[in-house]
Amino acid sequence: MSRLILPLVFGIVGTAILVSLGNWQVRRLAEKEAYLAAIEARINDAPVAVPAMPDPEADRFLPVTTTGTMTNDELHVLVSTKELGAGYRIISAFETETGRRLMIDRGFVAIEDKETSRVTGPMTIGGNLHWPEEIDSFTPENDVAGNIWFSRDVPTMAAALNAEPILVILRQSSVETPTLTPLPVDTSGIPNDHLEYIVTWYGLAIVWVFMTLYYLLRMRKTKKA
Repeated sequence: MSRLILPLVFGIVGTAILVSLGNWQVRRLAEKEAYLAAIEARINDAPVAVPAMPDPEADRFLPVTTTGTMTNDELHVLVSTKELGAGYRIISAFETETGRRLMIDRGFVAIEDKETSRVTGPMTIGGNLHWPEEIDSFTPENDVAGNIWFSRDVPTMAAALNAEPILVILRQSSVETPTLTPLPVDTSGIPNDHLEYIVTWYGLAIVWVFMTLYYLLRMRKTKKA
């Protein structure tokens, strides 16, 4: 009997650890779903004027609207989307009626349309403030001379466009640009893999229990033999 105590304890402790990890992921799933719901609610709030000095954390995804002139000063950020394939996000300088110069992420164009002329001039636009975090150790250096960018780094783009470090992701405009496909902000890019982790940890706990029982039965039969 004493030979069975150690594997039994090992099995109980291992099962408890795996179940606790599953329980933790259940709590994290609830927190993440609440977080995503809050973001979705904020994204679709009534738009306000662009704040004078927006905060990158407090004002992330804030819905805004402004009227002014879309210029032809633009940056091309290389992207690839599941639905549209490879292409560029067009980041344009926008001069408001109050004299501010902001940046507008106007949306997506295909590779072959990179140099196609786009609608500029007076318009009213609506969208969401955003400070994307797209730079890591694998991000290439921007090809400034060729106007090919690999991330939407707000301060760097602002310096290149002589604009305020404020980026509005376009959601709607009073003037349509047929060659552009807007890519408004949503929660699809925020990972939520907690359900997979729940299944994994609970599944491992079940396997651990059966392996422990099998091992104990084998040991018992061996002892009787």
